[in-house]
Formats: sequence, structure tokens, C-alpha cells
Amino acid sequence: MVNGLLKTAQGIPPGVTTTVLPPQEETLKLEALKCLVAVLKSMGDWMNKQLRIPEPLSSKKVEAVDNGHEAGGHPMVNGNGEESAEGSETHSEISNDASDVSTIEQRRAYKLELQEGISLFNRKPKKGIEFLINANKVGNSPEDIAAFLKDASGLNKTLIGDYLGERDEMSLKVMHAYVDSFDFQGMQFDEAIRVLLQGFRLPGEAQKIDRIMEKFAERYCKCNPKVFSSADTAYVLAYSVIMLNTDAHNPMVKNKMSADDFIKNNRGIDDGKDVPEEYLRSLYERISKNEIKMKDVDLETQQRQAVNPNRLLGLDSILNIVIRKRGEDSTMGTSDDLIRRMQEQFKEKARKTESVYYAATDVVILRFMIEACWAPMLAAFSVPLDQSDDEVVISLCLEGFRYAIHVTSVMSMKTHRDAFVTSLAKFTSLHSPADIKQKNVDAIKVIVTIADEDGNYLQEAWEHILTCVSRFEHLHLLGEGAPPDATFFAFPQNDSEKTKQAKSTILPVLKKKGPGRMQYAASTVMRGSYDSSGIGSNASGAVTSEQVNSLVSNLNMLEQVGSSEMNRIFTRSQKLNSEAIIDFVKALCKVSMEELRSPTDPRVFSLTKIVEIAHYNMNRIRLVWSSIWHVLSDFFVTIGCSGNLSIAIFAMDSLRQLSMKFLEREELANYNFQNEFMKPFVIVMRRSSAVEIRELIIRCVSQMVLSRVNNVKSGWKSMFMVFTTAAYDDHRNIVLLAFEIIEKIIRDYFPYITETETTTFTDCVNCLIAFTNSRFNKEISLNAIAFLRVCATKLAEGDLGFSSRNKDKETSGKILSPSPRTGKEGKLENGDLTDKEDHLYFWFPLLAGLSELSFDPRPEIRQSALQVLFETLRNHGHLFSLPLWERVFESVLFPIFDYVRHAIDPAGSSSQINELEIDGELDQDAWLYETCTLALQLVVDLFVNFYSTVNPLLRKVLILLVSFIKRPHQSLAGIGIAAFVRLMSNAGELFSDEKWLEVVLSLKEAANATLPNFSFLDSGDSVIINDQRASTAEEDNDPADESSSPNNLESFRTRRLHAYLSDAKCRAAVQLLLIQAVMEIYNMYRPQLSAKSILVLFDALHDVASHAHKINSNIILRSKLQEFGSMTQMQDPPLLRLENESYQICLTFLQNLLVDRPNEAAEVETHLVRLCQEVLEFYIKVAGSGQVSESSRGAQQHWLIPLGSGKRRELATRAPLIVAAIQAICNLGDVCFEKNLAQFFPLFSSLISCEHGSTEVQVALSDMLSLSVGPVLLRSC
Repeated sequence: MVNGLLKTAQGIPPGVTTTVLPPQEETLKLEALKCLVAVLKSMGDWMNKQLRIPEPLSSKKVEAVDNGHEAGGHPMVNGNGEESAEGSETHSEISNDASDVSTIEQRRAYKLELQEGISLFNRKPKKGIEFLINANKVGNSPEDIAAFLKDASGLNKTLIGDYLGERDEMSLKVMHAYVDSFDFQGMQFDEAIRVLLQGFRLPGEAQKIDRIMEKFAERYCKCNPKVFSSADTAYVLAYSVIMLNTDAHNPMVKNKMSADDFIKNNRGIDDGKDVPEEYLRSLYERISKNEIKMKDVDLETQQRQAVNPNRLLGLDSILNIVIRKRGEDSTMGTSDDLIRRMQEQFKEKARKTESVYYAATDVVILRFMIEACWAPMLAAFSVPLDQSDDEVVISLCLEGFRYAIHVTSVMSMKTHRDAFVTSLAKFTSLHSPADIKQKNVDAIKVIVTIADEDGNYLQEAWEHILTCVSRFEHLHLLGEGAPPDATFFAFPQNDSEKTKQAKSTILPVLKKKGPGRMQYAASTVMRGSYDSSGIGSNASGAVTSEQVNSLVSNLNMLEQVGSSEMNRIFTRSQKLNSEAIIDFVKALCKVSMEELRSPTDPRVFSLTKIVEIAHYNMNRIRLVWSSIWHVLSDFFVTIGCSGNLSIAIFAMDSLRQLSMKFLEREELANYNFQNEFMKPFVIVMRRSSAVEIRELIIRCVSQMVLSRVNNVKSGWKSMFMVFTTAAYDDHRNIVLLAFEIIEKIIRDYFPYITETETTTFTDCVNCLIAFTNSRFNKEISLNAIAFLRVCATKLAEGDLGFSSRNKDKETSGKILSPSPRTGKEGKLENGDLTDKEDHLYFWFPLLAGLSELSFDPRPEIRQSALQVLFETLRNHGHLFSLPLWERVFESVLFPIFDYVRHAIDPAGSSSQINELEIDGELDQDAWLYETCTLALQLVVDLFVNFYSTVNPLLRKVLILLVSFIKRPHQSLAGIGIAAFVRLMSNAGELFSDEKWLEVVLSLKEAANATLPNFSFLDSGDSVIINDQRASTAEEDNDPADESSSPNNLESFRTRRLHAYLSDAKCRAAVQLLLIQAVMEIYNMYRPQLSAKSILVLFDALHDVASHAHKINSNIILRSKLQEFGSMTQMQDPPLLRLENESYQICLTFLQNLLVDRPNEAAEVETHLVRLCQEVLEFYIKVAGSGQVSESSRGAQQHWLIPLGSGKRRELATRAPLIVAAIQAICNLGDVCFEKNLAQFFPLFSSLISCEHGSTEVQVALSDMLSLSVGPVLLRSC
């Protein structure tokens, strides 16, 4: 049929003989065209009827009727008011049996007045509330009104929902108070929705639902802070739950959503991550089995109608943004499959009867009809429109295009729709203004009509529509004589370029009337292609005056359309449904990109329209606006980073306007949309190479803070990210400007930063830490550190806003529901632990940032940072719990010393050499030692100040100090020993016996780890050299190295020996410092130390003394040290002082123990006897080694050789120790002395026969023999 009509409409082909007269042929062609248009119109009418799409002309009337039904239909629920009366009786029931008639009359009057107010509310909610407030039946605060709506009987639940969803200030406050009155803690998500919806019915308007769901999500997250990462997740999931509930329990939905569909639909809603599958599956099961009752009336009559069930709740187009259309996914694959299936159904029915007429009820059949006839219809409308100038024919063709686009758009037939839209757009001839005729103007009018009437279904075809609008506006401005946008975007470098540019790009002004018209540029007059980015981009050649006159006439013709009609496309964008507005925005962004990309004629028309439609649609529900902004955000980032500075500035200023407008909207707690909205500023700040753009962004953000600070919530995150980026900028002015604004924010607006979102405190701290690293101005760094001190004070005072959140936790109990983050068992810490975690979350970044500054190369910054860090800990440490202190010590304080306390690797000598080299580098950095010394002292003082809390950390502090002492570097070890003594002197009185045991064991560990090592000399020099030669060959793998010169090898051997000897000398010096420190600590706390602790110290120092004696008695080792005398600069024996002092202290420990702990005398005397015996034996061995000479032929003794001067000096040095040992023996108890005299007497006789370095030993022996040994011998005689 359509092909026949097409042939008729095209007329008789040339060369074919016919009897049809020309007038008849024209009539036939016209009638055929009318039939084709009628076919399309009938398709559209039937489709509109089946899909319940209102006629364009009656759409306003339908909206008015719907609104009237919504507003006036609800009171019919209550009918004559019987339900209200019954409810009010219950509400005002008299609780006593008072017989006083006047009292009864008063109560009856109260009841009647209350009933009147409820009845008025059920007709006009706002009037009813106003009446009840004036009658003193309800308080005038939002909380009182919310309580009335929640508790009163007889109120229409539908109208309660409508009232709560209103946008005016009072209704919003009441709705917030209403939702806040619920305690959702411990509730499952669906259970919380059930509880909320028990008191009212969700309103039918999408924006009202949105406001209620937004507040519900905020309240649920406040009551259950660990369930979701933000309120945005709860908000989206609430919509999903409502859709699932409708889908699962509405009989009109045949193809039910499965659990897998529900899980798939909710992917990525938790801040880009998935909500755990188990959580969603259990949610699905509960809702599928138990419907959430959202209505208090029977909707069966509505459900019988073929209406999308979600439309009853106003969610039909909203949910498709977040949740994919399952209908589209589940439709049969290709059109061929559909046709084959339909044919099989028709054949099956044809077998049963041949005389039944089947009426089509499924609109899918239209797809097959369109696929069959779209190409002939396109040809039938396009050819006459192109060739004919007859008004009737053109009108029919344009009407045919209009109906075809309507049907193909509604049926989502993308290819066919785009074919018709593209053809119609070409017929506007806007790309070639020289050829515009009246029919082209009519085509433009049809384009505007289609945009107005079918905007909800155009999808990607919006791009063609908006391209036409852009080109029309361009020509309209040129016709009015306005200069092109390119004049504002050009940046000529010099005067010659300015002149050239003026001639080439600036178009002359055209006047519609009057003489002196100047010629247009060729690019404006000559024809261009429809697909070109600019008008007439393929132009070439000269322009005649006739062409200019024709063009002026054509531009004047465009005035029939008028800019106001074009602008209506943008103003009516707020009427588009939720999916269509997103398609519209995407298309507008594409068109704007094409405008701005034009190399010769960049334009900002669509960019300005983007700002306008963003203004128009900013009040859409959060889900829709979020999707719109996702598109706009990418667009603004792209344009903001444009190489054309003027365009980028224009884009950033447009973004600033939108941000200022958006910040007029209040954001609830735990939401993140302000942050998302402002992210383009952050991204452009990071990516843009233009200093002007980065400076503009800082000023834009500054303006937002100054003018909208009351409404900024999650937006602080993006603002601080902008300032943090600015802190690292390469341009001094940007850093200074950004810090100036940060100063003002913290001084004047600090309470706003953490008013609803406490995590922004951390962003503020990180921003300040970034400024502390400023390399442009030392004052900025110091001021930033000072502001960190301010932040610490605010945090200590609890001035962050999280105190209110914790109050909510306390009042709402301590049982939490299973959540995605707690698992099935629902185990979470109690409120106290949660508070401590909050403290940890906020304190740690601040303290860690200050800690890192201890490595800053600038002394003033290091000093200031350390001062603020420890001052903060000292002033506010009383607020810290032990877990927080543990984190502070391990991750804030100890890392300060990581650079200078590398762990010792005892695996081999090469690692020691490397460490010594590292230490050499450190030695050059004196400032580091100063910092470490101060910091270590401050850490010790801090530990002492808060010992009552941090005493379990003693072991870790001791490990830190011992790690310093272990370092084979005398300065570092000295720092550690000094800090150890400082700790003991300040905190020793507080230690228990267990703590003291930890202390002495640490000292023992330090003593054992620092024993001097001379083993490198024991095996001989040749071994060292050979080993080194082998290792060198292995490392270098170069034959030339094996035959290296003897001089180089000797030099390496010397350096290696020097390193080993330096290490041994360092260890010896450290051990002397250590034993002196041990003695100092012992003298301070001798009464407090237990015998067990003192014996541990005794063992430690005895090991030191024994090791020193072993070195001192090694004759071979001593001779080698003498050989390297100039290198070692060590006395002989090398460790004599260490040996003497260690033994001396050991004797002191044991002698004092006998006095202080008489009850443990037996064990101590055993140690003392053994120690004295060991000391005397060592002395006798040393004294006798140089006196006896034996012949080579046997053991026959010849004569005594007098001691040399060196040996005499050594013995003189050892004499005080021998005297002390003899005196200790004398001081033994009588029983013990007599018991051990048999062991000592041979030693005494050997001492008598020895030659001594001084007379002290002989005097001590004489006294002992006369005073102690003599009486024993006399008694035994």
C-alpha cells in the first residue's frame, strides 16, 4: 500500500505515455501524499492511545486535571468525615468519670475544635495546621507539628505525605523533625522504610518523594554510621527498594525482577563499590516475601489499567536513571526474530478459523510496520520538499516528517528516527544561508515543534535539533549586526597580527535597513555542508553584490521564527522527563564542543545555554541532577583545560555561577554531592597549565566560601583539595593567594568546616600540611604550623560537630544491625570504642604531618614543628586512650628516628661497613643529631608525663632507646644513653618490680650488643686480604681487577682495617658510657631495685668485664694492635679501663646486696666469692706472666725477670680492683670466710710472691692477714 502511494506521489515517470492530464496528475500526487501522512498520523494516534500519551494540544489540560484530582480527590477518602470523627474520639478520649457538666462541655468543645482542624487538614493540609496552631491544639514548632502528624488519629495519610513533601521552609522543617523522631538504630534497611511509611503515604510527585527519601537516608546513616559509606548509598538503595516492592507485589507486572537482577541493578552504588551481595540478596528476600505497605487505599481499580505501576508513585522515569530497564533487556533479540514469532502466531490462529478479525493490542507491531514502510515514506516526503515550492505540498511533507519522527522516537527506533531528523535538519538549509527559502523557514518551525512536543523521546537525535538551533542563533545575531564570538577570544601578539586579524575574522556590521551595507565574508555567503562544524566552512571564491543582497533578504526571513521560540526549547527543558533531560544535556555538550572547536569562528552560544538549563533543572530530584551533573562535569573539565585561555576562563566563570546557585540548596549530613559538584574545579586546577585559570579557580572558591559558607557541607572536601593543589604550585602568587584564603577560613569559619561532616577536618589538616612544605615563603610554613596548633586545640575542645553525632548514638542504644560492613553477626565496638576511633581518625593525620616536618631541611621549620607536635601531645594527651597513644608512639613519634636507627644486620662485615659509611654521611648532618637529641628527650618527657596511661608502652620505648645504644656510632649511642638515664631519673620511682626487670633486661641487651669485636685480627691479615680479593672479583666480574696493583690492594686493606678498628673503639667507648649510666641509675634507685634486678645487672656487667679481660689477655691480638698503633691510637691493653670499672661495679653490687638484702646473703656470698676468686686469679696470671723463664729443654726454673715499665703500669692500674676484692673478702661473714679460706689462701700466697706495680696490694694483704686470717689461724690452733 505504501509503495503504491509512493509511486503515485512521485508521479508518472518521464517517457511513459498516459492519458492522465497534468492537473489530474497533480491532484493524484497530492492525494497520495495526504494518504501517506494520514497513515502515519493514524499510527501515531493508535500508539498514543495504547501508551496513554496525551495529545500535545491537550497536555496542559491533562496536567491541570491531574493536579485537580491530586488536590481535590483525596478528601473523598474520608467521605463524610466519619473516619475522622471516630479517630478524634479515640485521640481525645476522656480518662476519668468527672460528673461536672461544665468540664464535659469544655472537653466536648475541645473535641469539636480538634475535629474541625483535622477535617480542614484532610481538605487543605496547610490551612488545617494553621487552624490547629491558632486554636492552641498544636504547638507552633516543627517538632510539635511533626509529633501531631505522627500520633494523631483521623488524619488522611495521603495528605500527611503531601504536606511532608512540600518545599516551603516550614513543611521542610516539619518533615525533618518527623523523620528525626524515628530511631532506626539496629533496624534492617527495609524495616526502617516500613516503620517510616506506617504513618503516611508517599506523595505522587517525584520531587516530594525525593525530599523525603533524602532525609530518610541521612537519618538512617546517622543512626547506623557503619552500614554505608555515605548517605548517597542509602538514598539510591531506598529508591531501588521502592521499585522492587512495586515490582514484586503489583499484579500488573508479569515479568518479575529476580534477585540477580536486583543485585545487578545496584552495582557500584556504594561510592563506586558494590554493596555486598549477601546483604542485597537478604534484602530482596525480605521485600519479596513481605510487602512494604505504602498506601492506605485500595488501588485495584488503578492496577487493572495498563499503566506502569511505578507511575502510581511518580517513579516511572526516575528509576530508569539508576536501574536499567529490564524490559529493554528482556525484549526479543532482533526485529527478524520478532517478525518470525508474530508470523508463527498468525499462522497458528489461521489454522483454527479463517473468519476472525484480530485487533492489534501490542504496540510492538508498529515496529514491523515502520520497518516495512519507513524508506518509501522518507523518499515520498523528501523529494517533493526538495523540488517543490507549493505551500500545500510543503506543508504535507513537513507534517509527514513530524508524524514519522514522533512514531519512531516513541518506539525507540534509533536508526529510522535519526534518518528522518537528519533529513529534516538538512532541509532547514541553516548550514547554507545563501539558499534559504520560505520552505526552509517552515522546516525550522517544524524542528522547534518537534523539540517542544517529542522532546521526551528524541534521545540522541537531540544533537541534530540543537545543532540547528545553534546555527539559527548564529545567523540571527549576524543579521542583527552583532560581532561574532571570535572577536572576544582572539589574542593577537603584536600590532601587525591585530590588523591582520581584524581583516580576516571580524565580520562587518549589517543593518537591515539603510545604505552602506558591507559585504559578508565569503564563509558566511557561500554554501557549506550540513556536517561541517561551522557555516560555510568549505567556502571559496569572490562574493558578488547580488549574493550579499540575497543573503540579507534570507536572514531577514529568519525573523519569522524568532529567538524567543528557539529559547523556549531551553526554558521548557525543565518539563522533560528524567531520562530525556540527560539526553538533552549530552547533546548540548556535544554541540557546544563543536562550536568551541571551530578554528576560525569559536562560539559560546551553547555554553551559555548549558549554564541556563543547569539553572532551570537544578531543582530536579537528586538522582536526576546527579546524572545531569556527571555529564556537565566532564564537559567543564574539558573546556576548562582548553588551549584558548578566554574560552577556559569563560567556562570556569560559568562553573562558578552554577556553583553559587547550587550552594543555595541545603545539603544534609553524610551526603557527598556538593563534593562531586565541585570536583571539576579540582581536576582543572590539577591539569591546567595556565596560571590565569588556576588563579581564577582559587578566587572562585574564595567567593563561594565568603558568600555561601552557611550552606557548604561536603563541598569543603573539594575546596581543600583545590587549596592543597595550590600549595604545591610552581607560581609564588598562587601559593600566597591560596594561603591567604585558608587563613581566613580557619580564623573566621572553622566551625562551619566540620558542622555536618567531621571528616573535612582531616582535609583541612592535610591542606595545612601541604602549605608547611611551601618553598616560596618561610612565613607561610610557620603560619601553617601555627594553624595546625589551632586545629589541635579545636579538636581537643570537641569543637568538630561529632559530639552531636555521638549523642545520637548514646540515646539510641548500643545494638547495631547486621550491615554490609559488620557481616552477618553484626559485631561492632561499643560507643566508647567508636569515639576513640573517631579520635584516632582525626588526631593521627595532624600529628603525623607534624612528625614528617622533623625531616625538613629548614631548621626553623623543624624546630617549630617539633615544638607544636610535643606541645600538642603534652597539652591534650590526657584526652587520649591507650590505643591512640600506641598509634601515636608507633606511627608518629618513633618514625622521627627511623633515619638514624637502621636495624643492625649481623649477617656479615660488609653490612657493617655500609652502615658505618651511612653513619659517616649522618655525621656531616649535624642538624639531624640536634633534632634527634631534642626529639628523643621530648619523647621521654612525654612518656613520663602520661605514665599512668602509657606504662604498657614502656617496652617499646626501651626498644627505641636500646636501638640507639646499639648503633656503632658514639654520638648516636651517647644520645640513647643520655635519654635512657633521663627516663630512669624522671620515671624510676613509678616503676614496679616487673617494669624494673624490663629496664635491666634492656640494659643487659644493650651491653651484650655493644661488646667490642677484635676477631677480625685473630685469623691473620692474609685471610682478610684473600677474602677481600675473592669478593672483589665476584662483585666486579672484571679480569682487570684481579691483577690490580699492590698499592691499590694495600690501600683497600688499610681502609678496611681502619673501619674495623673504628668500630671496635666506638663500641668500647659506648660500653664505658653504658656502665657509667648503669651505676648512675643504680645509685638513684638502689633501695627500690630487687635482688633479682640487681643480679641481672651484675650478669650484664660481668659479661662485659669477662669479654674485656679476654681481649686484654690475648697476647697475639695486643701485638697486632701495637703494630697498627698509629692507626688505632689505643692503649695496651686496649680494654683495661673497661675491665676494671666493670669488675669494680660488680663488686659494689654484690657487697651492697649483702647489706641491703641480708635474707638473700647465701646466694649473694656465693657470687661474691666466685667473683673475688676470678679477679685475684686474673691478676696473679698477669703479674706472673712476665716473671718466669723456662728453658727450652724442660720445665726447670732458672731465674725471675724483673717486670717492665709497661707491665708495672698495667698492674698499678689493676691494683685498686685487687684491693677492693681483698677488702670484700675480709668483709665476708665469719662463717663464710672460714669456709672459703682454703680456696683463697693459695691465691694470697701467690699475691705475696708476685711483684706489684704499687704498694697498695701489699698493704691490703698485710691488713687482711693480720686482721682476718690471723685470728682464724689462732682459733684453729
